Amino acid sequence: MGKLLAIDGMHIVRRIYEANDEPEPAAKAQEALRHALSSFRRLLATHQPTHVLCAFDFGGHTWRHELYPRYRENHGPLPEELRERLPAFYDQLASLGLKVISVPEVAAKDVIGTAVLRWLQENRGEAIIASTDKDLHGLIAQGALVWEHFKGEWHDRVWVERKYGVAPERLPELLALAGDASDNIPGVSKVGAKTAARLLQSYGSLEQVLAGAGILMNPLGERLRKERAQLDLSRQLVALKTDVRLGVSWSMLAYDPARLA
Repeated sequence: MGKLLAIDGMHIVRRIYEANDEPEPAAKAQEALRHALSSFRRLLATHQPTHVLCAFDFGGHTWRHELYPRYRENHGPLPEELRERLPAFYDQLASLGLKVISVPEVAAKDVIGTAVLRWLQENRGEAIIASTDKDLHGLIAQGALVWEHFKGEWHDRVWVERKYGVAPERLPELLALAGDASDNIPGVSKVGAKTAARLLQSYGSLEQVLAGAGILMNPLGERLRKERAQLDLSRQLVALKTDVRLGVSWSMLAYDPARLA
């Protein structure tokens, strides 16, 4: 059986870049990409995959912005010094035998969601996602595992239940209810992660929560009824698009560990 390693590439690059305190912008970008390349090599050595997907955000307008123009408005643009060095970094990844996938108008997480779901549905083997994106943790429900590269820890079903108080199947519903400040997803006002988890624990699913909201004669029930449209929007925004045209075959993503030597 195979093992797919799906890497959220821009997540790794930006985390390393933002942690770097080098004051000179060009030097900071160069140093960040040097360390990012080491991170990619370490991921390959740690997981020894048979196939690797390196997903990078294309940048700019996405389908989520069509739904909600304020999506991720609190995220600054990619620093120009970093952006202009990415093509050379992609060439370095190619020298390791890795193929970078970046698709216009979708996020890297949609690329990963499409590939991982297809891999698992075809029963090709293990699927490991190297990312901390909350939305991608929902794929644990389908059999994937998430690897937190910077902490060196596995995120599985038990981890999700301990962290969020719900099973991975319910995680997108929790994020829709509570919103996600990191992506500027509104959710329902005054509903945080703990309240969302409590609702889902009590009712079982978001649809049952909404059905129960009709008889909740309290401020929470009133907000759930009043903000139904906002909740529906949030639910769409946190969902992964899993029908992205990737333009690659599994053979194109096959990895030869000899390239790492």
